[in-house]
Amino acid sequence: MSEYFDVAVVGAGVFGSWTAYLLNRAGAKVALVDAYGPGNSRASSGGESRIIRLGYGADEIYTRSAHRSLHLWEEFFKRTSSSDRLYRQTGVLWLAHEHDAYCEATLSNFKLVGTSYERLNHDELARRYPQIEFHETHWGILESNAGILMARRAVQAVCTTAQSDGVTYFQHAVVAPQQTTPQLKSITTVSGEEIHSEKFIFACGPWLPKVFPELLGDLFHITRQEVFFFGVPAGDRRFDPPQMPAWIDFHDLAYGIPNLDNRGFKLAIDAHGPEFDPDSGDRLASAEGTAATRSYLAKRIPVLANAPVLESRVCQYENTSNGDFLIDAHPQISNAWLVGGGSGHGFKHGPAVGEYVIKMIAGNNNPEPRFSLASKQAVRDRQVY
Repeated sequence: MSEYFDVAVVGAGVFGSWTAYLLNRAGAKVALVDAYGPGNSRASSGGESRIIRLGYGADEIYTRSAHRSLHLWEEFFKRTSSSDRLYRQTGVLWLAHEHDAYCEATLSNFKLVGTSYERLNHDELARRYPQIEFHETHWGILESNAGILMARRAVQAVCTTAQSDGVTYFQHAVVAPQQTTPQLKSITTVSGEEIHSEKFIFACGPWLPKVFPELLGDLFHITRQEVFFFGVPAGDRRFDPPQMPAWIDFHDLAYGIPNLDNRGFKLAIDAHGPEFDPDSGDRLASAEGTAATRSYLAKRIPVLANAPVLESRVCQYENTSNGDFLIDAHPQISNAWLVGGGSGHGFKHGPAVGEYVIKMIAGNNNPEPRFSLASKQAVRDRQVY
């Protein structure tokens, strides 16, 4: 390929697509490359729905990032007249124990960024949401401005809009560059074509450790994650928003999403699953995962205890050691950057990640230490939820 680009972005997931979209709007000539296509079923960004919430306990960095991202998502929806299709403001309900440091810290950060919320006691929770069994839940937080991003469609919309704006998209698998190369002049596709660029951003999600195995193979843990959609009773609107918000129970590592587009009530266990290969792994739910999810469903929403499974999906998390993102320059290739480690919570942050990457490649002298390659460890110690 004779065309020369300012920046080539490898990976059209939420991080890569937003980075390409924003680079183009900043005036750069951008190539965007993906092996399977934006929003594909193998991608971490390829599911039907993702929660966008500002609550992150004491992690102000991610609260502010989510706050900025929500603003940029809303700007994008307004620009493309796609809000009704791509975002549902369901609210997000946090379930808290009596003494709950995570939720208390979440409230403190809500006050810092000025987001809207309600603190609800047990009786108010039970009155508003009688379809949910609150058991040990003593109180809760309703984050009213939060909601659900329609993930697959949203990524495809960002990618399509970026192309309309002038980004050049290639659907090709890329050969891993040699780490001994001091500077890349081009990347090569498996079919032998070359894409020439001044700078390169590798935002490859669960494929990032495959592209750079020596550098990242021990630092990323790709885990198999199962989600289920349960059928609600005929004519029963209790599981539609606003009667039911999205909700999160980090004590039991579970989350639920209301019945959107009549697909069913979505429930998933957030605990990390077994190691998984995004290329070759089978994506059928396991008997063990089904049983564990149904057991939690019977506890939290007894009326759905025997509800049929309408759909199940297997996606993956690309976990760093503690859940912090990786956004840093490649230590051996001077014009390449590594962007990834969404760790199961990254989707909502796509716009803010894109802005941060642009600052980094422009020579930002105040990088976030938590995003650095040096901060990543081989030992798993999840700290970000």
